[in-house]
Amino acid sequence: MHTLPSMPTERPSGCPFDPPRELLEAREHGPISRLPFPDGHQGWLVTGFDLARQILADSRFSSRRELMRHHPLIDYGDIEVPEAPPGEFLLMDEPRHGRYRKPLVGKFTVRRMRQLTERVEQITAEHLDAMEQAGPGADLVTAFAKPIPAMVICELLGVPYEDRDRFQENIDAFLGGEAGDDELIAAYAATQQYLAELVAAKRAHPTDDVLSDLLDGDLTDEELQGMALILLSAGFDTTANMLALGTFALLRNPGQVAALHADPASAVEELLRYLSVAKQFFRVALEDVELAGHTIEAGTTVILSLSTANRDPDRFPDPPHPRPAPPGRRPPRLQPRHPPVPGAAARPRGAAGRLPRTVQPLPDAAPGRTLRGGRPAAGDGRHLRRQEPARHLVTRRPRYQSTQTASRARVATCNAIDKPAMVSMGSRQMSTPGRRRRGAAPFP
Repeated sequence: MHTLPSMPTERPSGCPFDPPRELLEAREHGPISRLPFPDGHQGWLVTGFDLARQILADSRFSSRRELMRHHPLIDYGDIEVPEAPPGEFLLMDEPRHGRYRKPLVGKFTVRRMRQLTERVEQITAEHLDAMEQAGPGADLVTAFAKPIPAMVICELLGVPYEDRDRFQENIDAFLGGEAGDDELIAAYAATQQYLAELVAAKRAHPTDDVLSDLLDGDLTDEELQGMALILLSAGFDTTANMLALGTFALLRNPGQVAALHADPASAVEELLRYLSVAKQFFRVALEDVELAGHTIEAGTTVILSLSTANRDPDRFPDPPHPRPAPPGRRPPRLQPRHPPVPGAAARPRGAAGRLPRTVQPLPDAAPGRTLRGGRPAAGDGRHLRRQEPARHLVTRRPRYQSTQTASRARVATCNAIDKPAMVSMGSRQMSTPGRRRRGAAPFP
């Protein structure tokens, strides 16, 4: 039986999109390995695709927060982990989980997703216009990847326009991963306070948004506030990371840009597999379970490394490289058993086919080279210059790491952009697997 000495977090040098080398080596020994935790707990690490998918669908493995007493990077000591607050259903099992998720599923109707798709495309185009007008050189994260999901969440929740700047500032501080402890706690408290006020306002004066639609049931204001927080925390960081990293991956793999044009939906799905921005999920065995010839004892924590399982050579012909499936076929990839926003309902159907302009190639991103291209209009003469190589930064805040993601990655600078391709990516990122919020207390 293979055993890792500890949970690896460092990515291999020169391979910013790959999981830590130790995780890939662990999978070579089999789909499951032993993993000791800092507090002495003997857990398990799953790196195989089929086994991870089996566990995600198995009700004998729990997502309940109060059972998440062990973390692979942090010793919590004697801290008693409370159950998830009302409405925050990502770390709940049935029947509590279903009480919140089922009514939410019904609110993502075809009509709403059609409207949202059009709005996402408009928001995306506006931000790319602003980047163009600002001149060569741009920080893709701050100018594009972060504000777009924040604005879409505002649309979903019905945040009034006059409140959106303040709301987005708090979101960025709360979920951006760069705030100090005091700033993060203050932003979290301000976000919770605003969501409570927003729920009360919707109760008094409903509008056309998901939060108002949820008022027709028996959910309390506290439960609605928790559900709003889930939509916020699950939809912001993963989408922002996906937009930035997806662009960076295309710049590093220019041969895949043609696949994006040929079948945007399949290409984006493959990027979701290749990048796996929601990298790890935790489960706790509720009873003794036999898996791959091993007994997982009741109460044992199991870590599912989705980033490694989504590189499983038994499932993917060339896992270290993005290879979109043939047109019309959706490539396999792992995601939670119940994503916070249901994939089939929440995905903006046909968004790629309704793009306002033909998807054009991303320009060559060789460092220091003048890049011509962008809009398909002839003779626009626009130049894009990479002033320095794209930098991939890994930022980790172990104290606030979630039970679903042990490390986080973001692109700091990416100057070469292409508007139509990014409109396609922006309009497809509505079902990215979610992350848990970071709270002030050091438990999952």
